[in-house]
Amino acid sequence: MLGIVFGGFVVMLFFGIPIGIAMMTTTLIPSFAMSNFPGNTNYLIRAVVSGLDTISLLAIPLFMLSGAIMARGGISRKLFDVFAVFIGKLRAGMPCAVVVTCLFYGAISGSGPATVAAVGAMCIPVLTELGYDKMFAAAIVATAGGLGVIIPPSIPFIMYGVTTGESIGDMFTGGILPGFVIALFLMLYCILYCTKHGEDKEKINAAVGALHERGVLRVLLDGFWALLTPVIILGGIYSGKFTPTEAACVSVFYALFVSCFIYRSMKFREVWGHLKSAVKSYAPICLLIAFAIAFGRVLTLLKAPAMISSAINGAFHSKIPFLLMIDVVMLIMGMFMDTASAIAILGPILLTTAKGFGIDGIHFGIVLVTNLAVGLVSPPVGINLFVAAPLVDTTPAALGKKVLAPCGFFLIALAVITFVPQLSTVLLGR
Repeated sequence: MLGIVFGGFVVMLFFGIPIGIAMMTTTLIPSFAMSNFPGNTNYLIRAVVSGLDTISLLAIPLFMLSGAIMARGGISRKLFDVFAVFIGKLRAGMPCAVVVTCLFYGAISGSGPATVAAVGAMCIPVLTELGYDKMFAAAIVATAGGLGVIIPPSIPFIMYGVTTGESIGDMFTGGILPGFVIALFLMLYCILYCTKHGEDKEKINAAVGALHERGVLRVLLDGFWALLTPVIILGGIYSGKFTPTEAACVSVFYALFVSCFIYRSMKFREVWGHLKSAVKSYAPICLLIAFAIAFGRVLTLLKAPAMISSAINGAFHSKIPFLLMIDVVMLIMGMFMDTASAIAILGPILLTTAKGFGIDGIHFGIVLVTNLAVGLVSPPVGINLFVAAPLVDTTPAALGKKVLAPCGFFLIALAVITFVPQLSTVLLGR
């Protein structure tokens, strides 16, 4: 029966049926085939309802809304100016400033595509005006946009916590150092690229000089409220003042306050449009999680986790080859499946096996999401490519070739994160 369920699921995906519908349809197969199967229709309805009945899910649309408001408020430009004024004149300083901007904007939006859209729309024209190749600029933004799902507050971290029962707050804490490691490797790539291809120092010095003419203090004051955003969100969570969901709510009100009253770059009448957009983006994710929970419970009744765990334990005898296998499988999955679907389907099943090898649940979750972050810039799904490509009037396929080099450095960072678990757990005191 388990083979029929999995086989039916794969066949439906092959024919282009939405993943949520494919999961819900195949969960019904055992109840129709076996009259005494406990996972009947009533059981599945209760599983779906209970899957939706969690306050942690509310953090997802709230962070989406906060990120959209911040993007409209021009936060990415102010962040970029702050970093450019300090490191812009260094070798590869401006591309590195873009990477750091993606790092900090990820701490606002929690989304890879949102980070690419907000930072790319502003930074790609700036880099091209300074003489950098437009494809290089787009490749850096598309790849660094993956930091949006690693640096907290990360929407995939929330999904992993909801579907596996791991602490979302601990996931946020554990993602900080891995995010900085990825950023450092991407900046190393920028330095090597600029060393090989050169830079137009005259234009760069003029641009950074213009920022200094405004005054370093003035630039810092302009960017102060933007820089304060992750401090308020994450500081509140880590200090125990509020939960991740409450932090998401605070971030929305803070985004409104900064955009409407401090920077005055948005009108209140525009909020309704952003609210509708957040709900439209959230609804499919919400149903996907609910269906995935029901799907997971049926698989548990069919003893799928135990069977998969037994098969893996028979093939691997230590956590090192197991983690290598996870990296390979998840990198491939990330090429064909969106982040939300992969986490919802595979997270709970693989976590059980990972813990059997003594792997910390938080470390495993971060490894899982980091692999899928690479998938954001990997064809054919690679949603970051679809967001960045129109910004330079090219195709996602053409841009996909240009991200191979920075993705290589991303993969090196992934290897470090995978095999140095302390990066994910040291801030948790484990």
